Amino acid sequence: MANHPSAAKRARQALRKTARNHRIRSRVKTSTRAFRDAITAGDKTASLTALESAAKQLRRAASKGVLHKRTASRRVSRLMRAANKAGL
Repeated sequence: MANHPSAAKRARQALRKTARNHRIRSRVKTSTRAFRDAITAGDKTASLTALESAAKQLRRAASKGVLHKRTASRRVSRLMRAANKAGL
């Protein structure tokens, strides 16, 4: 337990930021999974929209500081490679 008011405030902020980061990471994972599922199903239009959504979520997570900029870039690159391999 925090012994000083500033430490208590930092603990509250950490809880809020952790919850926010968890929401953003979950959204990224969900959109990435939706893209991969659309690829395996062979649905081109769904794959393209899911790819755009996943790339957008990854870049947004990087801009918010949830993911490192290069991590997001690498993941987007891998999604693009998968899309090209699938013939989109």
